[in-house]
Amino acid sequence: MKNQRDKLHQYQKRIAVITDRETEIAKECLSRGDKPKALLALRRKKFQESLLAKTDAQLEILEQLTSNVEFALVQKDVVYGLQQGTSVLKQIHAEMGGVEQVEKLMGESEDARAYQREIGDMLSGKMSNQDEDEVEDELEALEGEARGVVKEADARVDYPAAPDTPLRAKEDEARQKERAKARARAREQAAQGQTAEPMLA
Repeated sequence: MKNQRDKLHQYQKRIAVITDRETEIAKECLSRGDKPKALLALRRKKFQESLLAKTDAQLEILEQLTSNVEFALVQKDVVYGLQQGTSVLKQIHAEMGGVEQVEKLMGESEDARAYQREIGDMLSGKMSNQDEDEVEDELEALEGEARGVVKEADARVDYPAAPDTPLRAKEDEARQKERAKARARAREQAAQGQTAEPMLA
């Protein structure tokens, strides 16, 4: 369509040149006294002007069609963009699962925490104080590794031998008794808290 429009513009320019030339021919013929040739030149000019008017009408139609096609292409791109956006939103919604999935996930998290508490309570009731101390020592060692603190045995540093005195042994024994009492109190409080709280379904 754009090629046709360009050709019509070129045709209009040619017709304009021809009409100007026909006017000059008519003037020349009149100056020579040749009225019939002047009349013929003016008739040809009038015919060319009518062609020019038709060309203008066709050009206007072509301009309108070109504009409509370009607008339709823009609309098509907009619709395609909207479809892609909708598709992406649906995909995201499917991956997230919507509000129901989030609620289910929250419920699962609460169930998981309740299950962990139940397992922890069952295990703490069946372990001896010595086992509990070993578990706590292992936990402290793991926390130290996570923080980048290296256990003394792993550091392989040769320290001078510590004196073997009964005072040190008594301090260790007192510390172990304090830990055992603290764990016993924690278990009692947990047991009391379980009887006070209703069970989750």
